[in-house]
Amino acid sequence: MLPVGFCNTWPLVMMLIHMLAGVSYATASISILESGAFLIPFQSAKKSSTTMKADVRRQRQKRAYSPMLLKGIRRLAPILTVLIIVIIWQGIYTAEVYPSFLIPSPASVLETFVESVQDGILLYHLSITLQETLIGLLIGVAIGSSLGYIIANVPILEDLLSPLIVAFQSTPTIAYAPLLILWFGNDIQSKIVIVVIIVFFPTMMNTIAGLRAVPEGLRDVFKVMKATRWQLFTKLELPAALAVLLVGLKTSATLAVIGAVVGEFVSVNEGLGSMVAIARNQYDTPLVFVGVISLSLLALSLYTLVSFLEYYLLRWRRFGRT
Repeated sequence: MLPVGFCNTWPLVMMLIHMLAGVSYATASISILESGAFLIPFQSAKKSSTTMKADVRRQRQKRAYSPMLLKGIRRLAPILTVLIIVIIWQGIYTAEVYPSFLIPSPASVLETFVESVQDGILLYHLSITLQETLIGLLIGVAIGSSLGYIIANVPILEDLLSPLIVAFQSTPTIAYAPLLILWFGNDIQSKIVIVVIIVFFPTMMNTIAGLRAVPEGLRDVFKVMKATRWQLFTKLELPAALAVLLVGLKTSATLAVIGAVVGEFVSVNEGLGSMVAIARNQYDTPLVFVGVISLSLLALSLYTLVSFLEYYLLRWRRFGRT
């Protein structure tokens, strides 16, 4: 039960509350005006605007320096990697984890490298391996790309040849290397054949994959325009498949060095592989290291050369040209 007269006094109470609230709001407003606190948001906005301009300026400077910094880091990364490997190598030698005739010091390997260059031994064997690699690579790429082009356009040939090719490639190269050396002799010809066999398969598979990745709609457009077979190849198929072909070529370049070394290991006649095999039999570990490092540099040089070729041939993609 509400007290008697409460309903009559309730409107007066509410009116009094509203009046007190209005007086409080007015008092607070006057105090804010006197203190100047209402200017704080505007001052903060002004400071924020200045800060934003400074941040934008710093971001522009970062964007200007970032590409140069990243480019410098990318150039120094291989050198730093080599230095780390040499430091670890020297640490293993100093700690005598392995006997010195198994792990020679970097200084002794460098000394052996200089001596082998001065004697002409390293350059002679390097020239033989380089000939085998380049000639075999060119022939293998030519055969692999040609066969891949034919198979990509005549699918029935893939059904006929794939089992034979896959079975042949599944066999380790070193297994039939002695037979190839017996057939083609102990000279450079047998090593070239081994390189060709190793190189042509990845080249063929990348050629098939690249040509089959061409959209059928574009082929139909060329057919409607009555393009010749040569125009279809040069204007559509080759540009579309070029990126995949160059990736296969980089792989083939490194495999070519492996093929040449396999043949040289078996024949033990001439070349860097033969030099390493002879040095191993004589326990000349520094010379073994020299041969292995030379082979690594040869493979890296071929890979870099193909990468430059890829950069040049695919430059139109970076500018959005088709």
